[in-house]
Amino acid sequence: MGSSSMTDLVFLLLIFFLITSTLVNPNALKLLLPKSTGQVSAKATVSVSIKDWGDDTYTYHLNGNETPVQFVDLEDGLVEILQSEEDPTFSIYSDETVPVREIVSVMNIAKRNHYKVILATQPE
Repeated sequence: MGSSSMTDLVFLLLIFFLITSTLVNPNALKLLLPKSTGQVSAKATVSVSIKDWGDDTYTYHLNGNETPVQFVDLEDGLVEILQSEEDPTFSIYSDETVPVREIVSVMNIAKRNHYKVILATQPE
């Protein structure tokens, strides 16, 4: 599989998830974001960071907080923060090594609650 078809696949995935972004907000967690050329700027009030610790463990962090949130509590945390928002949007900051299933499980929270999601990337 050539790199251009891989790029196409990634691009289609990003379109499928509707929005990508380079919201540079001060994140306490250092994450290696995937690179992307399709950038949109939309405003997200909340960020969910997914950190890959390299041994099949992933932690979830709200707004760059270094203290991780259990996945089961993540939805409640998001609902609590976003309930007063007119256009509730959150961004996902994920290490590029985090499996898509982890990202999709966070996106499903957005789908259930009718939130918009931005998958944060860094410019290529």
